[in-house]
Amino acid sequence: MKPYVLVNTAMSLDGKISTSLRRQTRISSEWDRRRVDFLRASCDAIMVGIGTVLSDNPSLTVKSEELRRKRRDEGKEENPLRVIVDSSLRIPKNAEVLHKGEGKRLIFSTFRAPEERIKELQNFAEVVLVGEERVNLKEAMKELHKREVKRILVEGGGTLIFSLLKEGLVDEICVYIKNIVIGGERAPTLVDGEGFIENFPEFHLSSLLTDENGVLLRWKRR
Repeated sequence: MKPYVLVNTAMSLDGKISTSLRRQTRISSEWDRRRVDFLRASCDAIMVGIGTVLSDNPSLTVKSEELRRKRRDEGKEENPLRVIVDSSLRIPKNAEVLHKGEGKRLIFSTFRAPEERIKELQNFAEVVLVGEERVNLKEAMKELHKREVKRILVEGGGTLIFSLLKEGLVDEICVYIKNIVIGGERAPTLVDGEGFIENFPEFHLSSLLTDENGVLLRWKRR
């Protein structure tokens, strides 16, 4: 058993989620940012890879006070469980995701993670070891299911998304495509990693919405 896994991202019309500098790049429109905040509030957990933490330093919090209040009224914490996939525990102690906003944090790492780093980070988050060299994502999803996580929002980056797709764990992909061009052969895309040369994952288009700046596509696994 595993949670429902929803990947959400914004990208340029040429498929880039950031510039070649790999720094946080604001791509979404105001309408899409509100949609993403609603998505966060509706999920049980939000997951990112360590690359996203190092490049963007996100807090992964629900921004709207109204949505946070609604979660409290439903007996939930203000923010969903924040999950970081970090095979060698490179996450900085001062990362915003470990300190900003109320709620629990969980770091998935491996048995090669330094013991002193595990002890250090346990002051800020639960550290769960699944895998030898790389985080075993199937085991990670089982662990989340045990914690009653039914719906998880994955916000990047491209390497984590590739790994989830490779393991057949992604149920839905939402992509907001903005009317800009970023370019650059080294600029990250929605799916990086090794890439597929056969057995390509297939999704069907579930819905299409537009605003004045772009288009939102929802794809569900066949």
